Amino acid sequence: MLPARDLGFALLICLAWAGNFLASAAAVQHFPPILFTALRLLLVLTLLLRFLKPLPRSLWRTFVFVALCNGALHFGFNHWSIAAAGDISSVALSLQSYIPMTAILAWWLLDERPTAMTWLGITVAFAGVAVLAFDPLVLDAPRALVLSLIAAGTLAVGTVLLRRLPGLHPFQVQAWAAAISIPPLLLWSFALEPWSLATIVDASVPDWGGVVYSALAASLIGHGLLYGLLQRHAVAQVTPVLMLTPVFAVALGVLVWGDRPGPQLLIGGVLVLLGVLLVVLKGGRKVQVKSAA
Repeated sequence: MLPARDLGFALLICLAWAGNFLASAAAVQHFPPILFTALRLLLVLTLLLRFLKPLPRSLWRTFVFVALCNGALHFGFNHWSIAAAGDISSVALSLQSYIPMTAILAWWLLDERPTAMTWLGITVAFAGVAVLAFDPLVLDAPRALVLSLIAAGTLAVGTVLLRRLPGLHPFQVQAWAAAISIPPLLLWSFALEPWSLATIVDASVPDWGGVVYSALAASLIGHGLLYGLLQRHAVAQVTPVLMLTPVFAVALGVLVWGDRPGPQLLIGGVLVLLGVLLVVLKGGRKVQVKSAA
C-alpha cells in the first residue's frame, strides 16, 4: 500500500491524465488532431530544452524508433481517435490495451515469458475490447476504435524498446521524443490537413488552453510525479492506482462531455481493466508504466 502522500500523488496523476482526454477532445474540435499533437510536443520541447542533452551514439538508431512510436505515432493516432470518436469513454478504455500488448511484445522481443495468469489477463483484456466494440458509441464511429488500438500498439512497441535504453531521464526521453517527432508530425499534418495552419491564427484562448494542459499536466506533471513514485516504490504498487485513469476519464466523459456509454462499453471496460490488472500484478513487474493519455 502506498503511503498517504504518494497515494495522493498517484491520484493526482490519474486526474491529470484523465483530464487530458477532456482537454484533447475540446482542443481537437478546433485544431486538426495531428497539428494539435505537433503543438503539444512543441510546447513540451520548449519547456524541456535543458534536458536535450546528447545521447550516446550507440543508442541513436533504437532511440529514434522509440521516439517516433511514443511521440508522433502514439499521440498522433490517439488524438486522431479522439477526434474521430466524438466521445471520451471508449478511447480512454480501449487505449488501456497497450499493457497486454506490451506483455506480448516483451515475450517476443525480450524473451520475457508470460505466466499463465498473464495470458489470462491478456485474453480477458482483449475480450473486453471485443465487447466494448459493440457499444453504440463505438459502432457510431468504428474508425475511432481502430485508431485507438493503433495508438495503443505503437505505445506498446515504444515501451518495450525503451527498456533497451537504460539510464535515460524521463524528461530527456520526452525532450528528444518531441524534437524527433515534430518534423514528421508537421509533414503528416500538411499532407492530411492542408488548411490546418489557418487554425493557429483563429485559435481562441480555450483552444490554446487544451494545448497547454496536455503539455503541462499530462506530459510534465504526470510524468514528473510518476518518475518520483517509481523511484520510491515497485511498479506493481503504483500501476493498480494508475488504472483509475480511465475510470476518471469515463466519469469526466459522462459528467462534462455528455458521453452516454451503454452496457457493452461498461462491461467491456471492466473486462479490459480486469485483464490489465492481472497482467500487471501477475506478470507485469517488468512492464514499464507510461502515460496513455
